[in-house]
Amino acid sequence: MSLKVYIETTIPSAYHENRRDTDSVFRRQHTRAWWDGYAAHYSLVTSEAVFQELRQPSYPAAKRAACLALMNSVPLVPITDAVVTAAEVYAREFVMPNQPSLDALHLSLASFHECDILLTWNCEHLANANKLGHIRKVNRRLKLSTPLLITPLQLMKADT
Repeated sequence: MSLKVYIETTIPSAYHENRRDTDSVFRRQHTRAWWDGYAAHYSLVTSEAVFQELRQPSYPAAKRAACLALMNSVPLVPITDAVVTAAEVYAREFVMPNQPSLDALHLSLASFHECDILLTWNCEHLANANKLGHIRKVNRRLKLSTPLLITPLQLMKADT
């Protein structure tokens, strides 16, 4: 059985990134390499929260349609009251920022739905080794699993 991977918004965003700075090009190249060469080996899931972020007026219109199309065939996991409650706990326990953000919801969705991996380029709030112990501690209290919080580059290296 393949590992279940929750695809967070930064993945389709990086796949269709058109900026030319070094970091953006790096993320685009590695995201495309993972998506095109490795994604088929995993059971991918996402959520309506990703589509909500991609549809926000502040999201770059130039790549919105392409990102939505990329994610269109990825199955959705449901956002339940329990998922929302866990996301609120993350904010209250300072696992995630209390500001309006969907990062806590993405973590809650991946944890609640027992994903093996949350794939992201958000290394400040999600794929941050300094937060992992705190996330695990809160998830244990919530009786939730903790997915690996990693980037496409890390997941490709794990496959080689």
